[in-house]
Amino acid sequence: MLTADKVTELFCMADDFCKFFDMMTAKYTLKSKKKRAYHRDSTMSKAEIMLIMILFHDSSYRCLKHFYLEKVCKHLRHLFPKIVSYNRFVKLEREVAVPLALFIKKVLLAGRR
Repeated sequence: MLTADKVTELFCMADDFCKFFDMMTAKYTLKSKKKRAYHRDSTMSKAEIMLIMILFHDSSYRCLKHFYLEKVCKHLRHLFPKIVSYNRFVKLEREVAVPLALFIKKVLLAGRR
């Protein structure tokens, strides 16, 4: 498992990447004229969700649900103050699949240099 300092450093990198990614997608995507009235933003940021997924893959857990409920909700709660339920996390996880893949590719390519 990564140390708290490394987790914070990784979060900062992911947060910067998410801000850049959101700016680029907003710039190059078509805008919908209708917005659902019942849609509201998540309390967890995309960077937090990406960080939890990275921590899961770095851990020895085989099941995301057990990792999330046992490790994140109990032991890492101080790092994620606005944590959501597991079911909500799974729905939010889908939204960060593409940015997560691009972030990992970017980090791996930067590590080779």
